[in-house]
Amino acid sequence: MKPSDTILRKPDWLKIKVPSGKEYISVKEIVSQHKLHTICTSGHCPNMHECWGRGTATLMILGDICTRSCKFCNVKTGRPLPADEQEPQRVAESVKLMKLKHVVLTSVDRDDLKDGGAAIWALTIRKIKEQSPDTTIETLIPDFDGREELIQQVIDAGPEVVSHNLETVRRITPWTRSRARYDRSLDVLRFVAGTGVVAKSGIMVGLGEKPHEVFELMDDLLQAGVSILTIGQYLQPTKKHLPVTEYVTPEQFKTYERAGLEKGFRFVESSPLVRSSYHAEKHVPVLKKP
Repeated sequence: MKPSDTILRKPDWLKIKVPSGKEYISVKEIVSQHKLHTICTSGHCPNMHECWGRGTATLMILGDICTRSCKFCNVKTGRPLPADEQEPQRVAESVKLMKLKHVVLTSVDRDDLKDGGAAIWALTIRKIKEQSPDTTIETLIPDFDGREELIQQVIDAGPEVVSHNLETVRRITPWTRSRARYDRSLDVLRFVAGTGVVAKSGIMVGLGEKPHEVFELMDDLLQAGVSILTIGQYLQPTKKHLPVTEYVTPEQFKTYERAGLEKGFRFVESSPLVRSSYHAEKHVPVLKKP
């Protein structure tokens, strides 16, 4: 059974604060001037004002056109432009100008490239570390079709956290994600954790999943070695995307948070407006402790 087409009214707890503040405006100007892509804007992230205002941002590399067409995602899909070899340097310079304390790098899927964009990923990380050695880095990577040698290229560049989103429960995955597979994503995370790097994942709720399926997903992630989990409300970007089947209550999000911590995650960020990179900078110092 697929998610319902019924249109639900958005509850009060999903009201979003209008972006403002000097730090936010400064980051916005640099993003515009340097022609950067951010998932903050492409994904209409509700926390953009908060993250940009406290010195964190999520930058999207390898262009803004994805080769996949997941039914929940608002990123453009189609035939991407050739990879920009100057992008790693430009991103690194921008991170330095923004004085970011923490940066999350993500990308569109580039199934058109032989290496899925892994070389650009690795070079971008290294350039940031050269110019901003005190800035911590989380990489929110695609699945690279499960090719471990490509994932290893990203890991070898030295990010503090490697994240890959499972997105939703096993049952709903086939009609939510266009090419990715639930078990392949688990294999990616298992490989990441097996190298000793901190592994992280995120999911959306409100797509028709049941609580017991979310708990089963938690068990799957823990068995794969994942330390950090984010859970947020799915919000339908346009009428062409999957409809919201339920606005999960803040109380249920708290239930998920408690359950995740009790099961063994080091961190669980769970609330309606949480997105993959929410409070990402707060996890790194603790996880780096021996």
